[in-house]
Amino acid sequence: MSRGLYVHIPFCIRKCYYCDFNSFRLRGPERDHFLDLLEQEADRWAARLEAAGGVPVLDTLYVGGGTPTTLEAGQLARLFGALRQRFPLAPQAEITVEANPGTLTLEKLAALREAGVNRLSLGAQVFDDGLLRRLGREHDAAAIETSVALAREAGIPSLNLDLIFALPGQDLRGWRATLQRALALEPDHLSCYSLIIEEGTPFYRWHQMGRLPRPDEEEELAMYQAAIEAAEGAGLAQYEISNFARPGHQSRHNLIYWRNQPYLGLGPGAHSWWEGVRRANLGPLPAYEAALQAGRLPLEREEPISRALEMDETMFLGLRLTREGVDRAAFRARFGTEPEAVYGLAIDRLVRLGLLEADAHRIRLTRQGVPVANQVFLAFLRTVPTAV
Repeated sequence: MSRGLYVHIPFCIRKCYYCDFNSFRLRGPERDHFLDLLEQEADRWAARLEAAGGVPVLDTLYVGGGTPTTLEAGQLARLFGALRQRFPLAPQAEITVEANPGTLTLEKLAALREAGVNRLSLGAQVFDDGLLRRLGREHDAAAIETSVALAREAGIPSLNLDLIFALPGQDLRGWRATLQRALALEPDHLSCYSLIIEEGTPFYRWHQMGRLPRPDEEEELAMYQAAIEAAEGAGLAQYEISNFARPGHQSRHNLIYWRNQPYLGLGPGAHSWWEGVRRANLGPLPAYEAALQAGRLPLEREEPISRALEMDETMFLGLRLTREGVDRAAFRARFGTEPEAVYGLAIDRLVRLGLLEADAHRIRLTRQGVPVANQVFLAFLRTVPTAV
């Protein structure tokens, strides 16, 4: 079973209008102090794991945010040095850093390569300057292309582009133009997510006021199908509902999430699924700091996961993997039973509806099932988690 480490860097140059991630506008002196705090949390987790039998070797490391590349080159080097000192990484570990266009320099990229970073995830979002302004992004489309060129020059082995569709004022023709420009950059991986209006964001307020016209459901579905066709036409196979990759470039860290395997989260607002418990860190920096200064892990909540809930989540997370699906042998090894022994009625019904296919090795969504995946997943949720 693979294990991963996620590290949350909460700083951004500005907060985008649609974003509900735990992120804050950057103020320079905070960065070094934040790294002090992050190292304290890493120390506490390393000591806890050592006391429980040893710090395990990790297969993936993912540094996200926020915008990790708002850190300077020396700070990035410090970050990775501190993490490697406390958490052993497998020799062929996947090490990913998120970046926004305009925050990359050759000096920063050289520091990342020196630290062993072998995957960069670039928040492109859309190749339309007007829509980028409407989203509150700091960059323009040209900055995306410049950042990709810098990453290639620095020798980053694997590059992902994040895109968002169903944006206010976006139509199918504009989305196809974004796909064309993105794929012309020959990324190794492409993520395409439909915009979700999150409560507490400016977009949510504007949506409530009727000031945020968006594509209807039919056009949104057409955009999704266009993404599948364009990505696969460019040699990127769809391996997850929203993700496409060239052979050997699937996100191994995200595969840990979708296979419901253990991961540890560090940083304000980070989440973990470790030791049979789901945990969430405190989000606000003052609360995160106060907990660490008091000698505690900066936890906001903990939720022990029952065997029944773990089984449910393994099913519906695994079904996100459009090619792999739920592996019967892995499910049987983990839970000591066949999926049909628990979900037989649901599986039979969804197969008859043409939304699932089940063979001797795996259970997965059909092409018809992918667009209605959220409805399919509900059939596998028998339990409602309760935070403690």
